[in-house]
Amino acid sequence: MFAAFSRSWELVKASYGVLRSDKELVIFPIISFIGVVIVSISFFVPMLAAGMFDGLTNSDGEGGVGIATLIVTFLFYLVMYTVIIFCKSALIGAALIRLKGGDPTLQDGFNIARERIGTIVGYAAISATVGIILQLLSNAFRGNKNPIAAIIGQIIVGLIGAAWNIVTFLAVPVLVVENVGPIECVKRSGALLKKTWGEQLAGNFGVGAVFGLITFGVIILGVVLIAVFASMKATVLVVLAIIAMIIAIAAISLLASTLGGIYQAALYRYATEGEVSSEFSPDMIRGAFVQKSGAVGGF
Repeated sequence: MFAAFSRSWELVKASYGVLRSDKELVIFPIISFIGVVIVSISFFVPMLAAGMFDGLTNSDGEGGVGIATLIVTFLFYLVMYTVIIFCKSALIGAALIRLKGGDPTLQDGFNIARERIGTIVGYAAISATVGIILQLLSNAFRGNKNPIAAIIGQIIVGLIGAAWNIVTFLAVPVLVVENVGPIECVKRSGALLKKTWGEQLAGNFGVGAVFGLITFGVIILGVVLIAVFASMKATVLVVLAIIAMIIAIAAISLLASTLGGIYQAALYRYATEGEVSSEFSPDMIRGAFVQKSGAVGGF
């Protein structure tokens, strides 16, 4: 486990080396975050007022989800994923330029994403469909009155979601570079992973897990400080601690998203061209995925 975490930390440092050379790359996740907040508020408030979340979140196994709820929820997922994938495409497009020795601008990244807008919307529709199906399956299993069956069902849904994340790990880089359709993006991503890292893929800890641990540490520290200040009846300090924790988590999330995009760009370049930039080593990239028999974690 320690060796896997050490490799993941090296990936984080290598990705940060690229970001340090082109700090503007972090702007793409910031814009994505702002867009997601706007989209969420635009859909969440009217959906909540109309009680549309009840069908998607109930776990009593009774009733069903209305067509209107499914349509609106799909539209919400579609718009949200379109914003996320658009900004991620811009990030990865710019990162690939940087990895090849270029000096990309924000406009370069957005131009790349704008040229792929049709495929981005199509891929967002696929992602939205998968997301709704997994949510409905999760609710169905959670509503099972047999606790063992409910637990097994949740595990199955989790495994399906993990498999989807791995298969589509290189879908956005494929979308950016190869300009193929959304379904072909998914197929091509899976084929590249299988060809480069083997048939029995299992992820190492990865960049996301490193920042997950950091976020967990920040939350623990924040909760402790809030509890201490609350015991002192220091209301102002409690509020400041809550604000500081939220800002810290948001900053960590944005940095993780940026480095994750750079990491994906580096993996795609190695899978298609067999080349790595000076920040990454071949061994580091080859170790991004391992055979199941040697796996120690997941994305």
